[in-house]
Amino acid sequence: MTRIWPVAFVLLCIFAIWYAAAFFLNRPFQIDTYGRADRTDWTHAELLADTMRQERPVLPAPHQVAVEIWQTTIEKKITSKRSLVYHASITLSSTLLGFLIGTTLGILLAVAIVHNRSLDASLMPWIIASQTIPILAIAPMIIVVLNAIGIQGLLPKAFISTYLSFFPVVVGMVKGLRTPEVIHLDLMRTWNASPWQVFWNLRWPSSIPFLFTSMKIAIAIALVGAIVGELPTGAVAGLGARLLAGSYYGQTIQIWSALVAASLLAAVLVALVGLADRIVLRRMGLQR
Repeated sequence: MTRIWPVAFVLLCIFAIWYAAAFFLNRPFQIDTYGRADRTDWTHAELLADTMRQERPVLPAPHQVAVEIWQTTIEKKITSKRSLVYHASITLSSTLLGFLIGTTLGILLAVAIVHNRSLDASLMPWIIASQTIPILAIAPMIIVVLNAIGIQGLLPKAFISTYLSFFPVVVGMVKGLRTPEVIHLDLMRTWNASPWQVFWNLRWPSSIPFLFTSMKIAIAIALVGAIVGELPTGAVAGLGARLLAGSYYGQTIQIWSALVAASLLAAVLVALVGLADRIVLRRMGLQR
């Protein structure tokens, strides 16, 4: 219960700031609307109410976004092209595929770097440098190159998610695989343990907490990569497509509903990774 109140207070502050910002940003247009209609008898209470129900507001109010989400999730069939569930499932599929590839690639690279000093000196700087390239610049290049060799559909977006998600896994796993102390490594050598036995019985268990922490970051950033991957392709399905359609037609409520849906989807994915983290650590005896 003590954890709920701080979260509730932060959410209350966010909604208060959101409503205040919606009022001040939508207020000039509403006053201009009154002027075009030759209305001079409006009150501040009426102005407040009208700014909260504009069809195309500069900043939608939270209740407008909530209504849009309800209408596009509960009241629409999942197979409908206007359903947020349908679009979220498209984005989710590329997110999970990219996350799976990125996590696997990150673990393999981390193992190679830890066991090979030349790779540590040569490969790690390039891995770090790769993340300095803006994803908005590289995403169209990836899409164009893959389309040129006949790779279309899910994989190009998944590769963009992979590009973003493998980095935190590499960094986290390198740190985790190096956490065993020298005295423990020496003890394993005293027992004449093979490199595989050292890895499986010492390095790997020590790296598990770091792996799941990295995966929480990777799954969230993989979702960002999937959405960004939908933007340069002119996709007709996915949360990125909803953002594009909303921007084309000035549907700010649709844009914000897609953004909120993406944030909720990311929160669920991170929570699932966190749940897996607690289950695995508990079975390993590292957490009560």
